[in-house]
Amino acid sequence: MPSFDIISEVDTVNVRNAVENANRELATRFDFRGVEASYEQKELVVTIKAEAEFQISQMETMLRGNLAKQQVDAKAMELAKKCEFSGKTASRQCTFKQGIEKDYAKKIVKQIKDAKLKVQASIQGDKVRVTGKKRDDLQGVMALLRSGEQDQPLQFDNMRD
Repeated sequence: MPSFDIISEVDTVNVRNAVENANRELATRFDFRGVEASYEQKELVVTIKAEAEFQISQMETMLRGNLAKQQVDAKAMELAKKCEFSGKTASRQCTFKQGIEKDYAKKIVKQIKDAKLKVQASIQGDKVRVTGKKRDDLQGVMALLRSGEQDQPLQFDNMRD
């Protein structure tokens, strides 16, 4: 029986490239001249540091632009609710989601079942496996998920006949 997996992954190399490009852009920006501001990345966590909260919001916009240039969906980025202040600098953490959380996986399975397609969807760890008798039904599920507004970017992997 044909099947495929619904996954949500972020390419860490593209995230690193976007952070490096944002740091370069920060060095050339006139409004950040003489300001202590930087992006720091550790694994899938990017820390934005600046002297004021409004500068951090400008830096978030710059980071989102650079992520878009690297084909990384900004929906994968989860911002900390508040800025943390220490001394004369403020910082905010951006975490990139890897995998599909259980609550969101349940929402995807419900969305597939509500569409009344002839497929079975099951949660397997941090991914959702969809199986069906016809390849066309599976492609219908892909089209359904692409057309709807999703909370995080989804990719389709391991298409098997």
